[in-house]
Amino acid sequence: MEQGFTKASSSNLPRDLLMLGQFLASNKDFCSAEFRNVKTTISSRPSYGDDAVSYVQLKRDGNLCIVKSKICPEHKVHAKLYAVTLIVDEVKEEVISVECHDCVASQVGGKHAIAFLMWVHCRSESRVGNTLKYITTKDSSNAKPSLQLNTGVFEKFIKEGKKRKLINCELIKYQQDYVSDTSASLSMHKLVLKYKEVVSCDTFLQKIVLTDADIKKVEEESRNQHQSYLWHELRYGRVTASRAYDFSRCKTSDGTLIALITGGKIPDTASMKRGRLLEDKVRETVSTRLGKKIKKCGLLLSK
Repeated sequence: MEQGFTKASSSNLPRDLLMLGQFLASNKDFCSAEFRNVKTTISSRPSYGDDAVSYVQLKRDGNLCIVKSKICPEHKVHAKLYAVTLIVDEVKEEVISVECHDCVASQVGGKHAIAFLMWVHCRSESRVGNTLKYITTKDSSNAKPSLQLNTGVFEKFIKEGKKRKLINCELIKYQQDYVSDTSASLSMHKLVLKYKEVVSCDTFLQKIVLTDADIKKVEEESRNQHQSYLWHELRYGRVTASRAYDFSRCKTSDGTLIALITGGKIPDTASMKRGRLLEDKVRETVSTRLGKKIKKCGLLLSK
């Protein structure tokens, strides 16, 4: 054990519940080079961290908490253990850095760094863990059968969620001061849940009432199209103008077209990306040739 460091346990590890998500979202080493964070997800699984992490020690220096560990490389179990260091600012509640010093891939994140970060997260969330590496049986026998009520993390999460204006968090929707978004409530998914007692399709369509103000608001808020959450949400379950031609000639009751209408996705090809980049230039060129101003248009819902 290094000078000034103490043995780590679940009781003295830094709590990184909220700072963890912020660090991963803002650190390009763990997300930009991945496809849907597949590698990150695999490295963060609990079984990997429990088997690989060993010899954890920490030291607090002012606001900073420095946690060091040795991690066993899974492809060379008899080789030298990799050294990993995590630095956390406990006052600002921010992960400063996490780095594996021995792995070749550490310059672009690396699996050992993310595995240790997630291991600290899991251990700090449980006052008494189930590993014999850091907590003895005597410590477990003295533990209380149930944890005391602590709503601090919950209240902090709700506050941060409202601050960031999260729209896909079910927990926030059950708060007393929650105000539902009028435009998002017009999605086919929300309407089906609202009128779930209706058994007839014709009756269901009659129940849906869209005002001119609703249609105008939706169109204005979805003008960014593919970059807009509302654009994707309201297109789900609806036959749009871009699908009408294909739908009129579709002879398969449960094929690719139906899957696309109900939320299925196709790979984002190079041609699709090029089309989005050229969209503004094409609009400008056509506007010049026709002598008319062409504006961006959002999703226009039909009554």
